[in-house]
Amino acid sequence: MIEFVLDGRSKVNTYVQLVQQVKQALRVGLLVPGDRLPKVRNVAQSLAINPNTVLKAYRELELEGLAEGRPGVGTFVTGTLAGDSLANQADLRTELLDWLRRAQAAGLSDEDVTALVDTTIRAARQADALLEELA
Repeated sequence: MIEFVLDGRSKVNTYVQLVQQVKQALRVGLLVPGDRLPKVRNVAQSLAINPNTVLKAYRELELEGLAEGRPGVGTFVTGTLAGDSLANQADLRTELLDWLRRAQAAGLSDEDVTALVDTTIRAARQADALLEELA
């Protein structure tokens, strides 16, 4: 079962953070159709947030076809975002963990790592687009 974590420094709305975490878990196969999401009350208590915030996140997931609320039973995952690449993710995750350890040893903070990854992704996309234009 997924455990939600909030970034209090983030400018992203709390309910959006919850939705994003479910989507991430779906992409990497940590959640699959049939899995039950944590009870609204439990999430609200553990994160010290209003239950309506959790309900809003779960409703958003329902609107996107990724979850379904069953009265008196809970909210269950009904969709997936895992693609064909899921089979390759275990090896990539191992390599990424090694890289993250090296980055930490080099003195990079989580924010430094995020900035490095984000800027590298953007640069790679721009390079790919330029190559497509030249082809």
